[in-house]
Amino acid sequence: MAMFERSIRLLPILLLGAAVAACAGSPTPYQAADAGYGYSEQQLEDDRFRITFAGNSATPREAVQNYMLFRAAEVTLESGHDYFTVVDQQIEGTSSGVARPRVGVGVGSGGSTSLGVGLSTFLGGNDTGRYTAYADIVVRDGEKPATDPDSYDARDLIERLRPALAQPEA
Repeated sequence: MAMFERSIRLLPILLLGAAVAACAGSPTPYQAADAGYGYSEQQLEDDRFRITFAGNSATPREAVQNYMLFRAAEVTLESGHDYFTVVDQQIEGTSSGVARPRVGVGVGSGGSTSLGVGLSTFLGGNDTGRYTAYADIVVRDGEKPATDPDSYDARDLIERLRPALAQPEA
């Protein structure tokens, strides 16, 4: 009976550990900006747009860059054009100074009269950061110049990047 009472007293600790582990979060999916995260665009001139993608602290830098390029390709096609040229591109990163928590929970038995429960957390390493990618693009018609490394065929880019897109949960 005493072992059962001790186990019940440790239940809140186990629940707290599970809650901390759940706080790690999931990456920003490819979506229109919602609560500050996702893509947005602004038309600057008839053929010029500024594309932005902001990711949360669980979204890797490479995903943020790919999502921004994917949105640029979509905007190109939506505006009736074939390819786009990146005329300016930046990526900003901010560090939160807080590491992602890692939680370990263990339960063990030390014989017929004892029960042990352990909870450990690790807050070191893997500093989280948030990245935002910006690009000013010019949309164009026809075939992409083969010698221009700053130009992208919109249809080809969409086909290549689509498999890596994380879609929002329904």
